[in-house]
This record gives sequence, structure tokens and C-alpha cells, in this order.
Amino acid sequence: MEPHLEERLLGAAEIRELAGRLGVRPTKTWGQNFVIDGNTVRKIVRQAGVGADDVVVEVGPGLGSLTLALLHVVDRVTAIEIDPVLAGQLPATVAEHAPDRADRLTVLQQDALTVTALPDPQPTALVANLPYNVAVPVVLHLLETLPTLERVLVMVQLEVAERLAASPGGRVYGVPSVKAAWYAEVSPAGRIGRNVFWPAPNVDSGLVRMVRRDPPVTTADRREVFAVIDAAFAQRRKTLRAALGGWAGSPAAAEEVLRRAGVDPGARGERLTVEQFAAIAAARHADA
Repeated sequence: MEPHLEERLLGAAEIRELAGRLGVRPTKTWGQNFVIDGNTVRKIVRQAGVGADDVVVEVGPGLGSLTLALLHVVDRVTAIEIDPVLAGQLPATVAEHAPDRADRLTVLQQDALTVTALPDPQPTALVANLPYNVAVPVVLHLLETLPTLERVLVMVQLEVAERLAASPGGRVYGVPSVKAAWYAEVSPAGRIGRNVFWPAPNVDSGLVRMVRRDPPVTTADRREVFAVIDAAFAQRRKTLRAALGGWAGSPAAAEEVLRRAGVDPGARGERLTVEQFAAIAAARHADA
């Protein structure tokens, strides 16, 4: 990256000064932790693998650290910001620090979980420092709502990153792992320390990379498959025969569906791949 572009990123002093001018204090309600380190936002953009042809949707841009880094590299950024003060300020910050890219930014003052569509051009990638308290629902909602998303690179709480990228049989494998795998190949993309944020959180962060893939082939729809996943992990220490009893009508009915799907009724949900959950939903679907 050219040096003069790097100099236009927001530094820690600028971020605090801007926040003070706006009367903004990061709030726990919206899970706000602002990135104050230029090297970190450059790392996020680099790990995202985005370039001049990409249209990026960014959730929770805050004061604009990552937004500026993205605008130097990609074609356009659509930023979704729930905080009206921050949403109102972002275009001015970009106009000041990257005037030649200001017309490539669109800001929506909205809760990302309520987004049903985005203005054209449609996004090819989601790149964001996500608020910890809504990270998983936001990622799953946008993957479902925005079919043009090909890649995702998000910074989340390290524990959430590990859950999203977990493999079957792992200690932290659970609902987020399986549902994310429905949409994408998911992998960890590095750790981020606490001191690059203001305020510094009391946990480390992690980067998660997702590459869109076709969902498993199944006669059941996504909602049916996700219902099986939710039921299996609601009582994760129980066997699938027991855990899916309520979902199937009885443990005996669950066992019948599981056997038809080629899944051991004595197994636990934490051992199953998303393809196996899809097969269970399809086996039940065949009864309907």
C-alpha cells in the first residue's frame, strides 16, 4: 500500500479526539469497541482478500477506522451503523481523510439484523469488526439475506471465532459451527490482542474467514435443517435419540428417523456434520 494512503487512516489520538467532539462514549449496549491501530485494520483488509472489484458490506463501522482502510482497496463500501451519531459522522470522516473515495461510500443507519436488502451494487464480501453480543446472528442473517456474498472476514470475540470455525467432535463445536457450515467453508484467520481497541475489551479477539459454498444437497429446506440442529444441541449431552425426541414426536420416532438417515441414534449432536443434520431433516421430511 502506498504510504500516503496509510497516512490517511485514523490513529488513536484522532479517534479519541473525534469521539470527544461527537460526545461519543463506546457503549456496551451496542457492543462497541473501536479499533485504534492502523496495522490491525490493514491486516483485516489483507486477510479478507478483497480487491478493486469487490463491493464490501461493513457492519458497525464506528468512527471509520476499517472503513477507510477498505475504501483504499475495494470498489465500494456499504456501511451499516445502528448508532445515529456515528452513522451521521462517517461520510464527513471519509470526505476528510479520503476525499477521492467519498462517493464510493453508502451509509445505512440501521440494525444489521433487520436488513432485508441492500442498495445496488450488491456486496461480494462482508468485512467487519462485529459487536461481540450479536456477531453470530449478524453473520448468519447476512449470509442468508445477501446471496451475492462470496466471502466473509469478521473480527469477533476469540471464543466466538473458535466456535464458528470448530470441526465436528471438538469441544466448542455447536450450533454456530454447524449453521455457519451450511453456508460456507469456515476457518480461523488469526488472533487480535486487546490493546488495539478503545476501550480495551477484557477478552482477546479472533478473525474468522468464510468462503461461500453450496449448502448440502437435501430435500429439506434450511429452516427444517436448522430446527434439527437447534434440537440436537439444546440437550447436547444427550444421545440424538433422546435429544430429538421432542422434535420427532418421541424417542422411538427419532430413532426411526435417525436410522433412515444413516445416523447412529446413540451418537451426540457434537459428532455430526452439517450434511448429516441435513440427512436427518430429509428423512423426517419424507414422512410428512
